[in-house]
Amino acid sequence: MVLLIIDDDELILEFISHILDKKYSKIYKATTFHDTKKILDNSKIDLILMDYNLPDAKEFELLKYVRDRYTIGELPIIMLTADRSIQLDALENGANDFITKPFEVDELIARTNNYTELFKYKSLMKERQISLEGEVEQQTFQLQKALNDLIYAEKEICNRLGEAAEYRDTETGAHVKRMSKLSAHLAKLAGLTIEEIELIENASKLHDVGKVGIADKILQKPGKLTEEEFEIMKSHTTIGANILSGAKSIELIETAKIIALEHHERYDGNGYPYGKSGNSIHLYSYIVSIADVFDALSSKRVYKEALPIEEVTSIMIKESGTQFNPELLTIFFKHLDEFIKIRELFPDR
Repeated sequence: MVLLIIDDDELILEFISHILDKKYSKIYKATTFHDTKKILDNSKIDLILMDYNLPDAKEFELLKYVRDRYTIGELPIIMLTADRSIQLDALENGANDFITKPFEVDELIARTNNYTELFKYKSLMKERQISLEGEVEQQTFQLQKALNDLIYAEKEICNRLGEAAEYRDTETGAHVKRMSKLSAHLAKLAGLTIEEIELIENASKLHDVGKVGIADKILQKPGKLTEEEFEIMKSHTTIGANILSGAKSIELIETAKIIALEHHERYDGNGYPYGKSGNSIHLYSYIVSIADVFDALSSKRVYKEALPIEEVTSIMIKESGTQFNPELLTIFFKHLDEFIKIRELFPDR
């Protein structure tokens, strides 16, 4: 793994480098925003230790710069700060964790080790083909264990688990980021509160987390699925709900569970897994369903090409009142240009 340490105090840079030298294949050091950008543009970094204050950067400017290019799951950031009051704001801007200055050597090693282990686990998920039977329970246990080893906030949970599904389904690219932004914007236009909009944006990232339990031969099949394969694919809804169960005291995770379970239910009752209909389907699930389908139809997949917006619009309008909540779909297409612009902000890499 490659580590990047950012701090305007060179003594701290040398101190941390000395402590972690044997744990990383390479360690980069930067004292300014300018130097950091050069390193990130020319090197692959796996973990960042970042000081909150830099002489040539405004508040959270560097953190936002990194998050514009890498998700929380792609490049974890541990903030080094003596100011506890900024921690919540830093989380909202994309920080994964904190080490409070002055820090203990044991704490520094323990926290960086947690992220090293998580990185190893993610790499394992990419490399091995996961069989649906016999491995789902073990994989879920390992995923939960890796996450439980970390001290994290609610938003971190959603970001990390949301990325887990993308690691399996490489064709989705920036799908999770796009549809979470699309969902949040539709929630805003539908008149939901600021708190609900933020809740949907973060919880929606876990809509497909259950795909970690679907075998590669099905998940990445280039052709049409057989009826048997499709039945297995449909189980990602219940697998996702099971992964997110047991956290009723955490609103964000409970909301994510509802969305994971219901985002393929239909307004007319012909969806899955339970054939819910009408008002029995949560409003949040209806919102995410529209955003998810819109982005999926507009994107290239291993089994299809991207469809032009005109064709996407035609397909979705025909499903008003059958697949989609008609009131929400009307709002969506009334502001279609806004959703297209949001989608263009996060192209597939």
